[in-house]
Amino acid sequence: MLAATKSRTPEEIRAAIAAGIQHIGENYVQEAAGKRPLVPERAVWHMIGRLQRNKAKRALEVFDWLQTLDSLPLAERLEQLLAREGRVLPVLVQVNIGREPQKAGVLPEELPDFVREVAGHPHLSVQGLMAIPPAPKVPEDSRPYFREMRRLFEGLGREGIPRVRMEVLSMGMSADWEVAVEEGATMIRLGTVLFGPREG
Repeated sequence: MLAATKSRTPEEIRAAIAAGIQHIGENYVQEAAGKRPLVPERAVWHMIGRLQRNKAKRALEVFDWLQTLDSLPLAERLEQLLAREGRVLPVLVQVNIGREPQKAGVLPEELPDFVREVAGHPHLSVQGLMAIPPAPKVPEDSRPYFREMRRLFEGLGREGIPRVRMEVLSMGMSADWEVAVEEGATMIRLGTVLFGPREG
């Protein structure tokens, strides 16, 4: 489980870690950069928002994982920066499973070739897939998307692409996490369920 902490205070994050949460997810580089120094407790920090290439260097200073790898130019920029540090970054490939033009992510039919390309970057370690389906009116609306994600995840795992490990399937949020778990999610990203509605 990952605590999605966009707009949450450092105190709320510290309380979540004290309660047993080990993974923290933030959407924006600058917001996370302001919070992380105020959270001394040990946790793994994940970038779960879209990352722009011009913020890649700062993101690497703040985050331990990137869940939203969605383009080869971004992969190339990260590889360049990571190679200088001799560091390997765990990443998830974001899939635009709902084919929504306003959302980031690789289209399902382009996914195998994309993952093979990313696998050629020795400082990026593909650990699995991530998706944000269309916002559901009821939780069940998300099931077809989660089911398709599971199919893609398992299919890539069977391909045995060198240096690619299909171990993390990150999908499901507060509105539909139970369906995501039923359909094979290994990581869910919860905000409202953990912290209550955001103020304002």
